[in-house]
Amino acid sequence: MMELFRGLLMEEEGQGMTEYGLILGMLVVVIVVAFAVLTDEFTAIFEGIVKSITGATTTTEG
Repeated sequence: MMELFRGLLMEEEGQGMTEYGLILGMLVVVIVVAFAVLTDEFTAIFEGIVKSITGATTTTEG
């Protein structure tokens, strides 16, 4: 029984996948926060692109 317990404590097979999962989770948080902070800038950029393509002036209500 003690050998089984020691084996479970020393096992490192899932460690790499756990680290990749944590890195991926942190990356998702950074992307979500960046998108939340820069939403107005993204909107202005895309509206500028649409205006230059269509040549029309659009107004935003708000």
